[in-house]
Amino acid sequence: MNILVTGYSGQLGYDVVKEGLARGLTMYGVGQKQLDITNEQDVFDLVEEVKPDAIVHCAAYTAVDKAEDDRELCWDVNVNGTKYLAKASKAVGVRFMYISTDYVFEGTGVEPFKETDLTNPMGYYGLTKHEGEKIVRDLLDECFIVRISWVFGINGTNFIKTMLRLAETRDELNVVGDQYGSPTYTFDLAQLLLDMILTTNFGIYHASNEGFCTWAEFADEIFRQVGKEVKVNAITTEEYPTRAVRPKNSRMSKNKLVENGFNRLPKWQEALSHYLNDLNQGGK
Repeated sequence: MNILVTGYSGQLGYDVVKEGLARGLTMYGVGQKQLDITNEQDVFDLVEEVKPDAIVHCAAYTAVDKAEDDRELCWDVNVNGTKYLAKASKAVGVRFMYISTDYVFEGTGVEPFKETDLTNPMGYYGLTKHEGEKIVRDLLDECFIVRISWVFGINGTNFIKTMLRLAETRDELNVVGDQYGSPTYTFDLAQLLLDMILTTNFGIYHASNEGFCTWAEFADEIFRQVGKEVKVNAITTEEYPTRAVRPKNSRMSKNKLVENGFNRLPKWQEALSHYLNDLNQGGK
């Protein structure tokens, strides 16, 4: 199978390509330098050239706070770029997977959001990803829409790397303790996404490592596993104001994965241990 992956320069796209190659699949990863997804002709030309059997669309504008002001570019990448790729996918008749986000929900309550729950994004980034979902559903009868959350990978920056960097000079940190979600290792996620794209079990899915925690609890576990004595003070969202509103509830139900024969991912604590070991091994 020949799979085109956008967002290859990011955390998830990189691991999807790496995992596909390990399985003996033909992988074609493209980052910003190789493809401007906001240029419709460029998108169609590349898809015609590669002639993939499937497209995994990981590329996105993900600067959540900057998106509130940089709206034109955010829309162009997350909405128009997705539209062009979905149209190209339809034109050549290949499977399409769109990577979405927990930010499509309003983030209230305490119950995990189901795949069928109404979406109501609070910020502009979430709005553009929500619009991307709608476009994919409208254009393609058969597709995968996979909502993910709190990802971390070897390739790129993330919360874990930030915590480890801060711990080099700080022995006490304030971290938000009232936002709940599931940290997710892109290594685990990439395996699941490829398992999915090799089937015709199309639909909307939630995919993340198992278990829930707050950012403060996540930080505590990071420092515990690396043996760093850093005091983590759990603060409220209101005590750490940001340009964009963050969801306090990013819990997502993964029941649909099991219903369709896919395996749940490992617990987030296990994924963190695996990731830290990979970091120590130089990301191999």
